[in-house]
Formats: sequence, C-alpha cells, structure tokens
Amino acid sequence: MRKLGVDYGDARIGLALSDPLGFFASGLETYKTVNREKDLQYVADIVKKYDVDTVVVGLPLNMDGTEGERVEKTKSFCSELQKLISAKIVFNDERLTTVSAEKMLIQSNVRRENRKKVIDKVAACLILQSWLDSQANKI
Repeated sequence: MRKLGVDYGDARIGLALSDPLGFFASGLETYKTVNREKDLQYVADIVKKYDVDTVVVGLPLNMDGTEGERVEKTKSFCSELQKLISAKIVFNDERLTTVSAEKMLIQSNVRRENRKKVIDKVAACLILQSWLDSQANKI
C-alpha cells in the first residue's frame, strides 16, 4: 500500500506519494487551500483514490524542538482528517525541509516564479522520503 506525504500550510498543501512498495517518494501536487472543510475532503479523497494506508505529515517544530502555533494547526487539521479516513496518520519532523526544497530547486535552475508553485510538493516529497528511509532502517 502507498504512503502519502503532506506538507500542510495555510495557503498550500504539498502532497507526495510513495511507490506501492513504499521505497520511493515522488511529488504528487501542490494543492491551493480553499477552506478547512474542502481541504480536508480533498486530502481524504487523495487517500482513498491512491489506496493510502499511512499519511506522513510534516510536523513544523521550532528549531529548538519545541512546538509552536504551526504544530497546533497541523495537529488540529490531522485530528479532523483522521475522522474522514481509515489510514494511519504519523508525524515526521519537517524542520528545514522547505529550505532544502528551495535549495534543490535553485540548483535545478527553476525560476523563482515557478519555485513557489512546486516548493510545497517538493517539501512533502522530502518529508515522506525521510520517513520511508527511517522505516527501512528499522528492518
């Protein structure tokens, strides 16, 4: 079964999907948020469409490891999402993933105006791949 990576934000939600064996993450899309209800239903529909059994959500911890307002918003979104899906939701530390995604896009010569369109999808991919790698190391 597939895993879904989520980079949750107020304006955009980055989504990434694993291969069926759960080895590799690839960017799926950047969803532009509409409102809480529609955003939740959209992600729930993706979970169902791709037969996802685990949703890996980036947890935006502060640099010192503490939880701030963004963590609260993310956990609240996930709590509501869990009511709509049967897949398990897990959190993965996402500190610096957006910075890493930005660097990757710059190194790939992606123009500034195009980076904004894909950065959340790339960040979701990094979040998911990091989690997939950590699971592989447990075997």
